Amino acid sequence: MTQHIGIVAGSAEGAALCYRTICLEAPAIMGEHNHPEITMNSVPMAEHMLHIVRNDWEAVAGLLAASAHKLARAGADFAICPDNTYHQSFKYLIPQSPIPWLHIAGAVAEEAHRSGYERLGILGTKYLAESDVYPEALKEYKIKSEIPDEADREKINEIIFKELVNGIFAETSRLYFNEVAEKLKARGCDAVVLGCTEIPLIVRPDDCPLPTLDSTRLLARAALRRALGQ
Repeated sequence: MTQHIGIVAGSAEGAALCYRTICLEAPAIMGEHNHPEITMNSVPMAEHMLHIVRNDWEAVAGLLAASAHKLARAGADFAICPDNTYHQSFKYLIPQSPIPWLHIAGAVAEEAHRSGYERLGILGTKYLAESDVYPEALKEYKIKSEIPDEADREKINEIIFKELVNGIFAETSRLYFNEVAEKLKARGCDAVVLGCTEIPLIVRPDDCPLPTLDSTRLLARAALRRALGQ
């Protein structure tokens, strides 16, 4: 029996991409117009950001757990959160969640291992880049990681919160991400993680200096496989 997917949304753009990926890719497996049942809970991003800017991940976990309880009552069998940054709260979240969660960095790490990558550049918010979310997930596969330098981390953070989460995708910003990827390539990275769920909406794999690992779509595909018992 197909499992019911719960999505805990952060930004609208990232959650929408995750939802659309599941719905658009499921028919190839399940048949025309078919996909697993999905319920989404969307607490305003502003409520999460109040705690994120203070690095209060226990408080973020509390908000995510409250969403998980709502999803569980709606019948969801497991949950995903298509926001990389929020995963810093998972060590506090998992013990209090009524349903299991898939981990976005875990989905990326599995794909990186399958593809044979050895050193990944991490693009995302400054909170995510400076955290242990990806190093911890990659450690299982002995994959190393690099993050942009401080100036680039600040600039990327500004683009994410001022532009991408608001549906603004400027060509100058797209080219900037390519410049940062080029720097990471020069430091020995053989692929780059699009570790903010909106970055896949602006970075184009066909002209990025490094192969891309799209965290949003990889999480969506992992959720689809879980729902189908694969």
